[in-house]
Amino acid sequence: MMKKTVKDIDIKNRKVIVRCDFNVPQDKNGSITDDIRIRSSLPTIRYLIDHGAKVILMSHLGRPEGEADMKYTLKPVADRLSELLGKSVLFISAPEVVNGKVIKAAEELTSGDVMLLENVRFRREETKNGANFSKELAALAEIFVNDAFGTAHRAHSSTAGIAEYLPAVSGFLIENEVKFLGNAVESPERPFMAILGGAKVGDKIPVIENLMNKVDTFMIGGGMAYTFLKAKGYEIGKSILDKEKVGLAGELMKKAEEKGVKLLLPVDIIAAKEFSNDSERAEFDCGSIPQEWMGLDIGPKTAGLFREEIMKSGTVIWNGPMGVFEMPNYAKGTIKIAEALADSNAVTIIGGGDSAAAVEQFGMAGKMTHISTGGGASLEYLEGRELPGIAVLQDKESCGGDK
Repeated sequence: MMKKTVKDIDIKNRKVIVRCDFNVPQDKNGSITDDIRIRSSLPTIRYLIDHGAKVILMSHLGRPEGEADMKYTLKPVADRLSELLGKSVLFISAPEVVNGKVIKAAEELTSGDVMLLENVRFRREETKNGANFSKELAALAEIFVNDAFGTAHRAHSSTAGIAEYLPAVSGFLIENEVKFLGNAVESPERPFMAILGGAKVGDKIPVIENLMNKVDTFMIGGGMAYTFLKAKGYEIGKSILDKEKVGLAGELMKKAEEKGVKLLLPVDIIAAKEFSNDSERAEFDCGSIPQEWMGLDIGPKTAGLFREEIMKSGTVIWNGPMGVFEMPNYAKGTIKIAEALADSNAVTIIGGGDSAAAVEQFGMAGKMTHISTGGGASLEYLEGRELPGIAVLQDKESCGGDK
């Protein structure tokens, strides 16, 4: 079911409160080191300004644990946003997030004005989805827009609770996420492939189970591959292993075989004696990893095999790196996968988190069809779970005015 967006509702001269994801990394001086999340919100904010809305923005930053810890103030975000928009963004530092001063400032907004509230997680009720805080936020505006896909899997006051009291629609960022992830899962160009990596098998099991009925091919790399290799009876040395999931990995491989889904595992790996970029390292075929060594990246044969499959695909979803890409000596596998995706004609969707960080780091972000802004949210979406921050938005088919 498609959700209403800002384009489906009259916003002229109306106060619109927008949940953004401004949870940006900062250095020890509070300077923003990567503003991609702020830039991702600009299309929605600019649309609201251009169409005469009175815009009130809100977000969380870090984990202030319900306290007004000024280390997590959104003031640097307001400053950066002012630069990007080319207009002043009103920011009132209020430890309570909403107080008399904030209410007065919201009332005095004129069409095209923009204000940003203080970090919503300064209030303990935010993460508990407390009704009082939801009502305080809702009282500032007439319409709620959720454009924070990165937190859409959380039922918080500013993502879901507020929609109890205001007509709720999506911004363009959430619209794009739902469109790309939804189409990929429900009506993909085939062959449809999922590449899963990262360290923890547990995080990806529900995704594998849900996508098992949809994909043509699974490719599994990264730390999670060793649990599957162990399930095949291979020696994996000191490589990362989820002992409790070995049996389940075996069952999933059996299920894939029964369903005719191709499940590809590494055939060779780059292993090291220590978890260090400078450690002694070597290439081994899977199954012949020495006892004292640990696998830290896929090997060249695996990268070639995976590339071959990618070039044949119509849609590829990638979530999780192929190795410890933060260390240059174990980044080659992840780079090779990113290059294959960039060179392919497939619809390529990067499922947030480390995969998104990797394609950004390697300068290949512009060659991907879609990069998700939410790691945890995109994983839950791929698991087939309903995201609370999206479930509360109005459906396009709904009738009878705003609410």
